[in-house]
Amino acid sequence: MRQRNLLSFCVSRSVLWLAMVSGFCGAATAADAASEGIRPWAKNPRYWQYKGEPMLLLGGSKDDNLFQIPDLEEHLDEMVKVGANYIRNTMSDRPDKGFEVYPFRRLDSGKYDLEQWNDEYWRRFENMLRWTKSRDIIVQIEVWDRFDYSRDNWESHPYNPKNNVNYDYKQSGFAERYPDHPGANKQPFFFTTPYQRNNRVVLRYQQRFVDKMLSYTLQYDHVLYCMDNETSGEEAWGKYWAEYIQQQAQAKGKTVYTTEMWDAWDLKAPQHRRTLDNPDLYAFADISQNNHQKGQTHWDNFLWVRDYIRQRPRPLNSVKIYGADTGRFGTDRDGIERFWRLLLGGAAAVRFHRPESGLGLSPPAAASIRAARKVESLVKLWDVEPDLSVLSDRQPNEAYAAVRPGQAYVVYFTDGGSVGLDLRKYPIQFELRWIDISNGQWGPKTTLNGGQTATLSAPGKGHWTAVVIARGHSAPTAQ
Repeated sequence: MRQRNLLSFCVSRSVLWLAMVSGFCGAATAADAASEGIRPWAKNPRYWQYKGEPMLLLGGSKDDNLFQIPDLEEHLDEMVKVGANYIRNTMSDRPDKGFEVYPFRRLDSGKYDLEQWNDEYWRRFENMLRWTKSRDIIVQIEVWDRFDYSRDNWESHPYNPKNNVNYDYKQSGFAERYPDHPGANKQPFFFTTPYQRNNRVVLRYQQRFVDKMLSYTLQYDHVLYCMDNETSGEEAWGKYWAEYIQQQAQAKGKTVYTTEMWDAWDLKAPQHRRTLDNPDLYAFADISQNNHQKGQTHWDNFLWVRDYIRQRPRPLNSVKIYGADTGRFGTDRDGIERFWRLLLGGAAAVRFHRPESGLGLSPPAAASIRAARKVESLVKLWDVEPDLSVLSDRQPNEAYAAVRPGQAYVVYFTDGGSVGLDLRKYPIQFELRWIDISNGQWGPKTTLNGGQTATLSAPGKGHWTAVVIARGHSAPTAQ
């Protein structure tokens, strides 16, 4: 506040006075801007802060390269209505739905010129940044997506030499086809950096693309950067681009936060150590691929990562929660369970993956987001810690808990059930609020006596959350 008052004072003075104190006022403005933008929370770096306040990031949306959808503004309004404030935005351009466009200009000959931009692509991108900023929605960008450059998507892509006027197959080192799954990592597109094959022909155009992207994003303070979508590539590839983006930002006086999303489903795999062991380069970790796991394994693996980084805690984001009856990676039930286990486990950001592989912003996803915001109105999740030891008579995968002993307990039931809650050390009275996750609405309200192991029995089958808070606990009052 003091800095802002000084800044206002400077602005109100004469031009001469402004010139004399411009250095001081500039420093104050820069400090204010840095504290306002998205960044790990100074008090608890396992979570994010934005505009100087801690923020739990919740999301669900219907597409990956969200900036390309024709009804983006309406979709963002739907998100805000249910309490979502977090999107995934791949920079992808593969034309699988018919409305996508490429970032490069297409010439009358039908070929692309990688030296010229398609203004429509970048107009859409800028609109997304502007509209999310005005709604306080945090954007997590994925710069490269391996699926864009393999199989059928490579056939029409501007980087394919037959589709551009800038290089041929020999100059670029590309082949006409890449029929294998991109997980095989045979595409030379992902080997261009000086740390790898130093392919200067292609790297120059990749850099131009990233520079163009940054020319928009560095004007905003609500953007996070993930280098790839579920990559199995070399460590050197992501490292180069994370360093490149940070250097470009620093040259503009900006601080940005980068990560990488590895393909390994086991968070203990060596791939993930590349991120977890390098906190100075990767200020947060995306652990989305853990969402191929189920039940207790899903919970245990996430908590393993949480413990692994305890010396340098940082946000753990899950920008893709798989699981939908329409997909191949679990059911609707799996998707909702994964969302809630991550919340109680201490994830900083959780988002339902797009259909068909996730619930997107479907009614079940929207209900979970509304329910999570109701929990947050009673207990902030950064004020509790995951702890199953307070639960007794628990069946496998029946219930999960996050607690602040003697003050607040959040218990998630995957499908009804009953467990004991250890309140023996606290002979006081507690309030119990149930939240029906199936519709995002409040359920029954009652009291519990401490000094004993209290019984928590869900009001019915299905997904429920119990919030138990000590009488007089200074949490916000539910509306």
